[in-house]
Amino acid sequence: MVEIGSLPFYTIGQLALRNGQDREEVWIAYKGIIYDVTKSKLWRDGKHYEHWAGQDLTEELADAPHNENVFDKFKAVGKLAPLPN
Repeated sequence: MVEIGSLPFYTIGQLALRNGQDREEVWIAYKGIIYDVTKSKLWRDGKHYEHWAGQDLTEELADAPHNENVFDKFKAVGKLAPLPN
């Protein structure tokens, strides 16, 4: 298991590049943690139903048919860097 505190920070711009289109990686963020969903068949080509990879999906989870435990199956690869003031 990865220690969350030791994960590198990525900006929202760096996350956006991991959308399955610009790069092969398919990443999404939830509650400040970035998850690699590349191997998930449900995220093929960076799209999962009406959701797109490379984004923070924290707000969108309320509309999902699952809860946040869905992220337990994916590897945490980073933390979302705070936006500059």
